[in-house]
Amino acid sequence: MERKIMPLGAIGANCVILWEDPAAAWVVDPGAESESINAFLEKKGLTPALVLLTHGHFDHIGALDGLLARHPGLPVHIGPGDVPMIGHPQNAWPPDYEAVKKPASLAADLVDGATLTAGGLTVHVIATPGHTPGGACFLFAEQKLLLTGDTLFEGSCGRTDFPGGNPRQLNESLRRLAGLDPELTVVPGHGSITTIAREVATNPFLQ
Repeated sequence: MERKIMPLGAIGANCVILWEDPAAAWVVDPGAESESINAFLEKKGLTPALVLLTHGHFDHIGALDGLLARHPGLPVHIGPGDVPMIGHPQNAWPPDYEAVKKPASLAADLVDGATLTAGGLTVHVIATPGHTPGGACFLFAEQKLLLTGDTLFEGSCGRTDFPGGNPRQLNESLRRLAGLDPELTVVPGHGSITTIAREVATNPFLQ
């Protein structure tokens, strides 16, 4: 698996592009700067097969309109609990993040235990509510890679004071992540790459 991590937008959310087959790349959390995402795909000769959303906040979905304009009909996958955020006029932070349109290709299928396969890659969905109702983490077990969105950061975790946030659920989600393979590389929704082992040892929210 090859990967590209692109911190994008005013809040610097990590958009992650993954691929083995250039004809079937994965785009995770296209949060802003669709022109940068499209330019990278074109430079590398990549055709996206799907979009995965760890959750529905504006800084993780802001490039959807521009990405879909270039790739019409591209499947967009999200947890069912976060569907109401997509296309909601208040899910925005103008002028940096305008509300996006709800894609016709939106699939609310990122439920706990679900798997998706494309281009030689398989993801296992781990539902991690707390930051948002439909938040999810994405485990690529063969590659020992975990994408945690805004559930888990290096040394920290997601906020629960936004609408739909739930501290009890987030704590349960974090405990679940703490029990995963310690060798997993963690790419969070913001900030630096880490590992499960490092976070279990040092992150106060996983103690």
